[in-house]
Amino acid sequence: MAGKDWKSRAKALKKKLKKLKDQVEAQASPPVAAGAVCAPAAAAKKAHPVSPLAPAAFPDLPEIAGVDFAAAAAGVRYKGRTDVMLARLAPGTAIAGAFTRSSTRAACVLDAQAKLSPKDSTEGAAILVNSGNANAFTGAAGQASVDAIAKAVSEKLGLPAARVFTSSTGVIGEPLPHEKIVEALDGLSTTLDAKGITAAARAIMTTDTFPKGASATLQGEGGEIRISGIAKGSGMIAPDMATMLVYIFTDAKIAPALLQKMLSRQVDETFNCITVDSDTSTSDALILAATGKSPAAPITDMRSKVAKDFDAALKSVMLDLAKQVVRDGEGASKFIEIRVTGAADAQDAHRVAMAIANSPLVKTAIAGEDANWGRVVMAVGKSGAKADRDLLSIRFGDILVAEKGWRNPKYSEAETSAYMKNDDLVLSVDLGLGSASRTVWTCDLTHGYIDINADYRS
Repeated sequence: MAGKDWKSRAKALKKKLKKLKDQVEAQASPPVAAGAVCAPAAAAKKAHPVSPLAPAAFPDLPEIAGVDFAAAAAGVRYKGRTDVMLARLAPGTAIAGAFTRSSTRAACVLDAQAKLSPKDSTEGAAILVNSGNANAFTGAAGQASVDAIAKAVSEKLGLPAARVFTSSTGVIGEPLPHEKIVEALDGLSTTLDAKGITAAARAIMTTDTFPKGASATLQGEGGEIRISGIAKGSGMIAPDMATMLVYIFTDAKIAPALLQKMLSRQVDETFNCITVDSDTSTSDALILAATGKSPAAPITDMRSKVAKDFDAALKSVMLDLAKQVVRDGEGASKFIEIRVTGAADAQDAHRVAMAIANSPLVKTAIAGEDANWGRVVMAVGKSGAKADRDLLSIRFGDILVAEKGWRNPKYSEAETSAYMKNDDLVLSVDLGLGSASRTVWTCDLTHGYIDINADYRS
């Protein structure tokens, strides 16, 4: 019986392996012929369900004078999917940016960094973004693709190639079929429209389940100043500078150096305070463009009221977009705010907050609506920050769950478990050592994250 059982199992296993092999061969991409630039675009994949944490609708963003948008389906990776957006910026537009510090930055990131200048320019500018292919880890071919796109946009729009900024997002390690993007420029250039920002937001999505937008207006000296921004991001989110891909436009009159200063100081408290999965992208880029078309007087002094108001409005747009990225975290079902207070210094506050936010054990417990506060204790201890067990206190929402090195004697498991069923949660930790604090945002970790990422390239 034992021998027959073994033979039966071996036969079944052989059959299963053959079936698996047939499936793999059926799903494999067609081979690329010698001399071919790229494989043909695949049929568009079925979209993932919209995140349960998504806003009710894309916001009605105010038009920014001096910016026109267009979007197209170029077939960069999939057929029938809008995957390229073009933004044309008026002459004299000031450009600022922040980019990933990854050691394996994409060619487009390196190129954009090199093109930023603190000097005023009277020339126009453009931003071109493609989704479906990150153009990262592609060697000299990556820069050649960036150069080809910049040259084509320059010639089509009549502006210097040095003022064309490109971004790419998608699969890493595959050559960018830039000729498809270049071919799409005829249609893009003839459909540029000041009202096209919504289509632009959709064109830069990859695993995103909803387009992301935010805006603010403020009163300048002599007129209104508008700010509108769009972003993409859902996975590979633990930025080390800015975030995924973010494009913010304003009609403010402001010099590039001052614009860069404002942007740089807001990054740490917005995009550098979010995480989905602790992975930093090769392609993170944030570009801020100021067209100078507002009737308001120029902003020249950081100490002025209008400069402070603009700074605050810019931060509100950046933070709104950053939080939307977390709400669209791959597979997310919970939005989590983590507040750390009482740290010895700002660095320690950030270490503790991110240790909690990035802990798979904390995130999976929250996904399961389990009030396992012991995992928060674990995360604090592993963070490398100064901590004293007997000074530590932990709250879930307004519920004090632990303090002074022990569980709160009045702790109610039922009450805390009921709180964990909310879509939006707040976890607070006071270290009791100093006055430094940090707030960061993350999401839970569900099986949906595995489903999305196990299937990303297929």
